[in-house]
Amino acid sequence: MAYDADAASGYTDEVRAKTDHLYPLVEAKIPRFEWELIAPTIARINDLKAEKNAVILAHNYMTPEIFACVGDIRGDSLQLAREAAKTDAQVIVQAGVHFMAETSKILAPEKTVLIPSMEAGCSLASSITGADVRLLKQRYPGVPVVTYVNTTAEVKAETDICCTSSNAVQVCEHAAREAGTDTVILIPDQFLARNVAAMTDLKVVTWAGACEVHERFTAEDIREIRAGNPGVTVLAHPECPPEVLAEADFAGSTAAMSNYVKDEQPKNVVLITECSMSDNVALENPGVDFVRPCNLCPHMKRITLEGILHSLETGEHEVTVDPVIAARAREAVQRMIDLPSPGAPARFEAKAGRDVISVEHR
Repeated sequence: MAYDADAASGYTDEVRAKTDHLYPLVEAKIPRFEWELIAPTIARINDLKAEKNAVILAHNYMTPEIFACVGDIRGDSLQLAREAAKTDAQVIVQAGVHFMAETSKILAPEKTVLIPSMEAGCSLASSITGADVRLLKQRYPGVPVVTYVNTTAEVKAETDICCTSSNAVQVCEHAAREAGTDTVILIPDQFLARNVAAMTDLKVVTWAGACEVHERFTAEDIREIRAGNPGVTVLAHPECPPEVLAEADFAGSTAAMSNYVKDEQPKNVVLITECSMSDNVALENPGVDFVRPCNLCPHMKRITLEGILHSLETGEHEVTVDPVIAARAREAVQRMIDLPSPGAPARFEAKAGRDVISVEHR
């Protein structure tokens, strides 16, 4: 019998038939020889989704083979939160980090929520606890607490309303208006708080938390990128320090940055955010050249095709939330979801923010 290299590698005619329509989505990033190695896993994942009535929620920071080839619902944390609440699937696999899986479970308690790696955490979520929030509320009585979704269920349960980078300005202004105050507590990202403060007349109390990916970018990085790439358009995420936004041409959430590239089609662009975001947006906009400064999120990169397959095959790792905490957290997340859609994701002004009151860690 002749040796069949494709069959030996798992890249059989059956796998080819199930996956070849997907390869054009990623061929600009993944060479053919590598595709033939991962295609069997992609085929098996997609088969299992159908068998088990499962969907995969893929965050914008997932690698292209996950984002484009097995992700059913793709986007930023706000988009994923909304869709988690609406999906008819019985099983949700969170291709993202742990707080996102908790949010899915909070909004869809009757569903099974799986995360491929329990080590897929978040520096922002780990920076603050429910006890910290209770102390903040004691220190600032009557001031509404707006909590970024990059937090644990325990923290959300102590919150008046949640927000994402897409709607942080809208949510803060809504919370202040409802409370009849000119002050909000926006936690735990100090840079998002400063950038929101630049967009409103509110006084903002925040926490000394930061995203370990975005806090590393500096204004000098942006100036060096411009020097090496004359005419480049710079898009920055509002988790970056205000001085980075001040150097950018545009600042907004991952959804806002993606929409900017799609709508404006800049000749040359750089996204000041996590690496894989640039890969995914580049694949959707082949006429745009991308400069790629690379800050990887080590937590997001714990989510792999092999891990997703293992979760679907075995039911590991199921994410649960204490029902009492979940009920309180659900109210905060639902208040955010129930706000009228602002339309296009918020565009942050690329300027330095006003001073905020920053509360140090314990």
